[in-house]
Amino acid sequence: MPPIVHHPAYHAEIPEGHRFPMGKFRRLAEVLAEEGLVAPGGFIVPALAPDGWLRLAHDGAYVDQVLTATVPDRIAREIGFPMTEAVTTRARAATGGTVLAARLALEHGLALNTAGGSHHARRAHGAGFCVLNDVAVAAAVLLADHDVRRVAVIDLDVHQGDGTADVFAGDERVFTVSVHAERNYPVRKVPSSVDVGLPDAVGDADYLAMLAELVPAVLDRARADVVFYNAGVDPHADDRLGRLALSDTGLAERDRRVIGAVRERGLPLVGVIGGGYEADVDRLARRHAILHRTAAEFD
Repeated sequence: MPPIVHHPAYHAEIPEGHRFPMGKFRRLAEVLAEEGLVAPGGFIVPALAPDGWLRLAHDGAYVDQVLTATVPDRIAREIGFPMTEAVTTRARAATGGTVLAARLALEHGLALNTAGGSHHARRAHGAGFCVLNDVAVAAAVLLADHDVRRVAVIDLDVHQGDGTADVFAGDERVFTVSVHAERNYPVRKVPSSVDVGLPDAVGDADYLAMLAELVPAVLDRARADVVFYNAGVDPHADDRLGRLALSDTGLAERDRRVIGAVRERGLPLVGVIGGGYEADVDRLARRHAILHRTAAEFD
């Protein structure tokens, strides 16, 4: 089994009835254990991301605000969470998890987080349920440590990866790709290296045909040493914040094609779960588990 990273702090207590399905992280870990997808010995538990890592991708003033629970109300509203100590710990745990998964991927070829993909967090502030941009931090850590020279981010969440594009704007070492519903959040997109804005209601066949051409082309252009893959399940037809129409089968084939194309080239892949929004937490967690289930085919 590919190594899977998980921390109990991925679940933070937030007000009951909040539209963010926080329970999915705890339930996803349970589902992976129930299905035997966790390697012997269980999950690999990350440390909380330290201050120094966070400053590689975020402005120091914003990092200070997050760590001292002094995020301005205006930014907290844009993030959409009460900026409590538990929410801060959750963001640091998820970020530490993606850094750990990245290092494990360099060692094993493939590693996964049970959280991550907080791609709306920009350099100067968070937004859209994203406090810290875990993928951006992890990519910056690998580059700073000279573990890699070039990074690719393939973001297939239904929302555009504006935060990741913002963090790496002008940095030729990081090649960012976002495939998203064009009419979805955020209204103001930040240009990635490659953006594919899809019309509403695109289904499995058209999506997979697009992906078959896109992934090899971007891997050729990126010339990356490692690939971060945001496998958000919000392109699903039943997702309440998505505008596309993929099925569970379509999501599995999407993951299979991305992982397969990357691993065929001998490149390490880091998988994060991205977005997914549904009231039925069990069904949502099982949908997120498609990534881990599919990745197990490549072990």
